[in-house]
Amino acid sequence: MKKMKALRLVSTTEMARSEWLGIRRRGIGSSDAAAAVGMCPYKSPLELWMEKTGRAAHKADPDTSDPRYWGTRLEPLVASAYMERTGNKVRRVNAVLQHPIFPYMLANIDREIVGTTGAQVLECKTAGEFGSRLWKDGVPEHVQLQVQHQLAVTGRGAADVAVLLCGQRLETHRIRRDEDVIARLIVLETQFWRYVETDTPPPADGSESAGQALRQLYVGKSTTVDFSEDAALCNAFTSLANLRDELQEKEAAAEQLKQQIQQAMGDASRAVFADGEVSFKRSKDCTSLDTKRLAVDHPDITSRYTVIRPGARRFVLLRDSNHPKRDSTC
Repeated sequence: MKKMKALRLVSTTEMARSEWLGIRRRGIGSSDAAAAVGMCPYKSPLELWMEKTGRAAHKADPDTSDPRYWGTRLEPLVASAYMERTGNKVRRVNAVLQHPIFPYMLANIDREIVGTTGAQVLECKTAGEFGSRLWKDGVPEHVQLQVQHQLAVTGRGAADVAVLLCGQRLETHRIRRDEDVIARLIVLETQFWRYVETDTPPPADGSESAGQALRQLYVGKSTTVDFSEDAALCNAFTSLANLRDELQEKEAAAEQLKQQIQQAMGDASRAVFADGEVSFKRSKDCTSLDTKRLAVDHPDITSRYTVIRPGARRFVLLRDSNHPKRDSTC
């Protein structure tokens, strides 16, 4: 595919966050790329579709407990450290960039690398204790897809990824433009954007993200649908019921083995085996509020601080009389 220079869709200088989020809904940004093609460990295509179609619940701005907050705060420091380490100069690109052919492909790049023929795009990342594990073998796949999306939009040939691990170790990785990956990205992102344009939800992928999106998308009504003539859904029901039965049996067997080891350990907090070990430690004591007693002793105070939370939908699987298995709640 011929490399073409990106279009500057809109300037982000002094742009309010709400306006910027509105622009993001108009296309697939680089941070959306992995989710759009089903390769993001944190977000499913269905959740991304809900965001792009305006169905997702409003999310508060990240606070100090959110990794995204620190990623934004530390981005300038990571960029500065990258310049010190490599000698390369970088500058901000205060604009939302747009692919010259596929207008729904957008990108906000962290920095542009200037005065070098090596890499022209800099992506800054931070990873804490748990996130750092994803980087032990190099750049995680979902980040690679993010960068390839940026290279597709900008027409550039390579990018550097600078990642600050656990707040104390900086790594830099070079990612070169891969035309095969970009071609597949464009096809898959086009398919996803068709779901957005036609207001059709993409298939759920079995992830926790998709499950949460389904519960938000379909709040539930007191109605019944008949799938008894739908062979595919009937097969899905039977397969699910069988899997649930197998899981229950395995969970019971696992619990028995666990109790066998616990009983053998007695008061010991650690046990060593030929191929591993287990720990069986008591957690610290904690305190909790006795809400029932509070309601009895001080009903006026309780009523002032009582909030109503909407009920959650429960998925209950019940076999008919020809399959005498116990009910299973999902």
